[in-house]
Amino acid sequence: MVIARVYVTPKKGVLDPQGKAVLQALQALGYGEVEEVRVGKFMELRLGELPEAEARSRLAEMCEKLLANPLIEDYRVEVERAR
Repeated sequence: MVIARVYVTPKKGVLDPQGKAVLQALQALGYGEVEEVRVGKFMELRLGELPEAEARSRLAEMCEKLLANPLIEDYRVEVERAR
């Protein structure tokens, strides 16, 4: 079994109102050292037995078609074999 972790975040330069709200809240709580917050999504998918290259290819398709909006979001995929 393949376990995939997908991280989706707003692209640099894209307005992130949720990140800005979290930043302001943290600073209001006294965490002035926080300079930027980007809020994204995390997903864990369990796939059947696939070769790693095929799993990565299928995951890229999933991200491009559904899991991320490629116009305004970047994504990163981590793949590992279940133990």
